[in-house]
Amino acid sequence: MFWSLVSLLVLALVVRGIVFAVRWFVAWLGRGKPIQRAAEDRELPQEVRDAARELDYYYRLKGYRELIGKPLKLSRAQLSLLAQRERVVRDDRVDHMRIGWYQVVILFIVGSVGGLLLEQLWMFVTLGLTEGRYGLVWGPFSPLYGVGAVLLTLISLQLRRKKAKWWMVFLVSMVVGGLLEQLTGWGMETLMGAVSWDYTSVPGCITKWVAWPFLFFWGALGLIWANVITPWLLGLIGEPTTRRQVIFVLILAAYLSLDVFMTLACFTRRAERDEGIPPKNEFEVWVDKNFSNQFMSHRFENMVIEGHGK
Repeated sequence: MFWSLVSLLVLALVVRGIVFAVRWFVAWLGRGKPIQRAAEDRELPQEVRDAARELDYYYRLKGYRELIGKPLKLSRAQLSLLAQRERVVRDDRVDHMRIGWYQVVILFIVGSVGGLLLEQLWMFVTLGLTEGRYGLVWGPFSPLYGVGAVLLTLISLQLRRKKAKWWMVFLVSMVVGGLLEQLTGWGMETLMGAVSWDYTSVPGCITKWVAWPFLFFWGALGLIWANVITPWLLGLIGEPTTRRQVIFVLILAAYLSLDVFMTLACFTRRAERDEGIPPKNEFEVWVDKNFSNQFMSHRFENMVIEGHGK
């Protein structure tokens, strides 16, 4: 019992340390040399100007009260009003944000990691499975979810700006999700000889990689993504303000590009090894040595590669 409590305490300290380190690093990135961007010249709606003015007053007052040692205490109604004002300002900023490679890279990473964790949690809760659901040879990434996050964000942002009805968002999300699963599943089997999922035994199956239950899931996810996740996530990501932020995301993009390239190379060599094709150069020799069939089967536990089980 004693050591269990000690372990929990150590775990809590480690988590707290990680959170502190992440916050410090994000703050450090924001303190780099500023970059200049062309500001959009537009007239802010009166509601947004009023909300921004109230928020500015609140944060100034909060800082002053903390400085004199008398922290500001708000009632539940005041906190609710404050959150509403923050949403007004955030939604206006997000609806007029210029989406570029910077946001796309971060969205891909967040979607890849978050989707992987949710899928593994779902498999554990529903089936008791603890197998890895990784999609790349390095890192906790599932590119299907990363691409899905990027597409859903870009499309839902356009639908938000056009004030699309909820049913339109639902239908568009169904189509996007279905096409993504179809193209990804077909591409993996055709180009890489790998099968990561198979819906042929699922009621409502349309193709090997598309089924009605999952289309409805994509539709529901699209609604949540458009109305909740997109404004929150893009508001959190924002736009780069320092060179440190740009360089860091460039490094992440380069790493992901290398990860994708190595994954394709490893699957290609796996298929060639199964066909008895020897390596043609030093790079393929290195791939065979470091990414053997055993490694591939252990890394991609949920996949069937070239029709062979694990």
